Amino acid sequence: MKALILVGGFGTRLRPLTFSKPKPLVDFANQPMILHQIEALAKIGVTDVVLAVNYQPKTMVDAMQEVEAKFNIKIHFSIESEPLGTAGPIALAQAILGKGNAPFFVLNSDVICEFPFEEMVNFHKSHGGEGTLMTTPVEDPTKYGVVVLKKGTHLIDRFVEKPSVYVGNQINAGIYIFNPSMINRIRPKPMSIEKEVFPFMARDGQLHAMPLKGFWADVGQPKDFLIGSALYLNSVSQKNAGSLKSGEGIVGNVLAHASSKIGAKCVIGPNVVLGPNTIIGDGVRISNAVIMEGSTVRDNAYIADSIVGWSSSVGRWSRLEGVTVLGEDVHIADTIYVNGACVLPHKSVSANILEARIVM
Repeated sequence: MKALILVGGFGTRLRPLTFSKPKPLVDFANQPMILHQIEALAKIGVTDVVLAVNYQPKTMVDAMQEVEAKFNIKIHFSIESEPLGTAGPIALAQAILGKGNAPFFVLNSDVICEFPFEEMVNFHKSHGGEGTLMTTPVEDPTKYGVVVLKKGTHLIDRFVEKPSVYVGNQINAGIYIFNPSMINRIRPKPMSIEKEVFPFMARDGQLHAMPLKGFWADVGQPKDFLIGSALYLNSVSQKNAGSLKSGEGIVGNVLAHASSKIGAKCVIGPNVVLGPNTIIGDGVRISNAVIMEGSTVRDNAYIADSIVGWSSSVGRWSRLEGVTVLGEDVHIADTIYVNGACVLPHKSVSANILEARIVM
């Protein structure tokens, strides 16, 4: 089997982290976001993965060399001369995806879940249609495009964008599986799969929905990145609790790389990820936060609901909260309060930031 992962976007919603790396290479739970998907695909026997790339293609190519060897999988690069949307890349990769009769996966690169790919393959083959779209429930469907099924079936009837009256609570989860014949519906130009392909597949009775069991998160922006981290850690706690940190001062689910160091009298957690070679000083309090590789949090600092980018530092007695995001190599001085700031890479902050703003 084969798969296409859509990685062509510029990652604007996840800035300032994506100023340093393409979004698929941003660390999520201590490994590049895209590796969670590739690992799950490899486990069910996918042999070829196509990456539809537009932004920083050389960086992506270099990063994937080790991945091929690690997972014994062939990675192809479909480099777009212009952004082709969510459908155009499928046609551009037709020579690979359309070879043979086996169905192929298509994934959005910023989706995190438990990836039930084997169940999805079985479901897809059982109904015999041209495509399967994975759906996930949401609490407030008025904010999304809702997938409406034909009564008593899993056939998709129509899509309703931000409905004002209740028509259902299932939305597109950004994970699909298609028969190669589906490629005939697409041209190698900018196209939206949601608007220019799916409605016609549904009209023809060829698009089915499979509800996702378990958690789902689109981690393409900081607030959702933190929510997704918490959901992921909760899933890990249920399936592989031994991989999480435990001991004095650890509260709830904490994922700490083996090379991370935690000082005395800290309270770490819940929902915290500590990356490789991170150093946490004495008396530090961290909750609902991600501290990325090579960063230092000095004594008695407080970090909540925030992301500290690679090789950054937070000074003594400083406080970060309100979905503050520090880019790479950002340094917060001692006794500084930062609330909701987005700090671009290679900056130093020596004055309080009381309201959300971009620090350039």
